[in-house]
Amino acid sequence: MKAPVYMDYQATTPVDPRVLEVMLPFFTGKFGNPASRQHAFGWEAESAVEHARSTIAKILHAEPREIIFTAGATESNNLAIKGISEARKQKGNHIITVRTEHKSVLDVCKKLERSGFEVTYLPVDQFGLLDISQLVAAITSRTILISVMAANNEIGTIQNSSAIGQICREQKITFHTDATQTVGKIPIDVVAMNCDLLSFSGHKIYGPKGVGGLYLRSSHPKVQLVPQMDGGGHERNLRSGTLNVPGIVGLARAAEIAAQEMADESSRLKSFRDKMWSSFSNQLDEVYLNGHPENRLPHNLNVSFCHVEDNVLMMNLKDIAFSTGSACTTASPEPSHVIRALNVGPVREQSAVRFSLGRFTTPEEVDYVIDRVIANVRSLRSASPSYTRKTREITHTSV
Repeated sequence: MKAPVYMDYQATTPVDPRVLEVMLPFFTGKFGNPASRQHAFGWEAESAVEHARSTIAKILHAEPREIIFTAGATESNNLAIKGISEARKQKGNHIITVRTEHKSVLDVCKKLERSGFEVTYLPVDQFGLLDISQLVAAITSRTILISVMAANNEIGTIQNSSAIGQICREQKITFHTDATQTVGKIPIDVVAMNCDLLSFSGHKIYGPKGVGGLYLRSSHPKVQLVPQMDGGGHERNLRSGTLNVPGIVGLARAAEIAAQEMADESSRLKSFRDKMWSSFSNQLDEVYLNGHPENRLPHNLNVSFCHVEDNVLMMNLKDIAFSTGSACTTASPEPSHVIRALNVGPVREQSAVRFSLGRFTTPEEVDYVIDRVIANVRSLRSASPSYTRKTREITHTSV
């Protein structure tokens, strides 16, 4: 086994060799611009892009024309939320989202608030689930958009997207979901979800970085966006700029592989995840699972080792790659906004860490991480005043 051990697959994934293989020709011999429709090099590139579009559409149960390629999920979220807000501002100015959303949703909403939009940030329960009744109660005659992520990037909780989509359809409200963590991990059907806009990314599913997409419903109802990038009219005039052909080809191949291997991969990773959780919870006290115990992604394990600060544990485990929150907010000294939204208290907030397993995780790595984490938590707790004081109190009470 080679160190360091990587257990941060929700932050990013390595490119699968099978994905790289189909990408390589488009860097050299097949280097054409798909917008160059006057010669064979452009035709070849355009054909590759359209094949990728069809592949991804089939996986999402969408139509090829409903797939818009972007530079990643952050751009897709921006295009979806800003584009709908501008397109529908004559009908209303109210947006509903959730406190545990990714920053690329929350920060966009905060910016729109400064422009005169009203945003409701709904709470979640202790497991990270949105209360559907609270969502319904928050809707007003001015509500034009509801944005709720399909599954949380930190705690893995899966929301009831179909129920949310049904409510949006009945109320004639646009429904956007950030599905970055679910595409390729669990089955996605935009029709069954009554989804209007869906964001996804390549580097979360063993594809390249710098490429992603946005599903945009084309009928029943047709969803219209105001472009956020001008110049050239690419991607149905919604996302100007020369297309990243190697990245798009890689994104489609990564999605295809993920769909084909999803069942087996999910089962394997869930068994690893459950082994880690049972080992931690059986051998250590005051260990808490963050997120829903059942409605969660199969490869996610977010745990609070109380009385051990998350950053201190990470510093002591430099041979293991894991995280204390979203990769997009690691520079922040504050506790995760997701964990804080669970209202589990400061002790759990300050000790929460995320292990996320992936395609190349081995049984040996799982055993290694279990042993290293347990040993270090015990060691750090032995020097923790809050833990030793608690232990003395329990001992004194029992005597």
